[in-house]
Amino acid sequence: MVKPTTVDEYIAALEDPAASRLRELRGLARETVPEASEALKWGSPAYLHPRGTILFVCSAHRWHANFTVTPSTREAFAEELTEFETGKGSVKLPYTVPVPTDLLRRMIVHRLREYEDDGVNWM
Repeated sequence: MVKPTTVDEYIAALEDPAASRLRELRGLARETVPEASEALKWGSPAYLHPRGTILFVCSAHRWHANFTVTPSTREAFAEELTEFETGKGSVKLPYTVPVPTDLLRRMIVHRLREYEDDGVNWM
């Protein structure tokens, strides 16, 4: 199998429910930060600030999608993420549970402000 070189190729290579979840996360990204560009980073869809800094990354896995931001952004929402398994900067989004759209939107806005106002770069 050929390694994807674009986000379109990455999503096209997935089967449902992973493909649907990544399309949903992509739509949320485009709606929340329309000025962000897309690129593959470490083989996963990443959304970049116009200046090139990664704002967040999404990835598909067998049973869940990951939504990954900086550890400081994830920590800022720790109390609201107690229902999800989290990592250093990641949130596991099981395919069996609806996407917490409002929460992720607020996390994206926080991450954008964190970069623009405080200069917090990617990990």
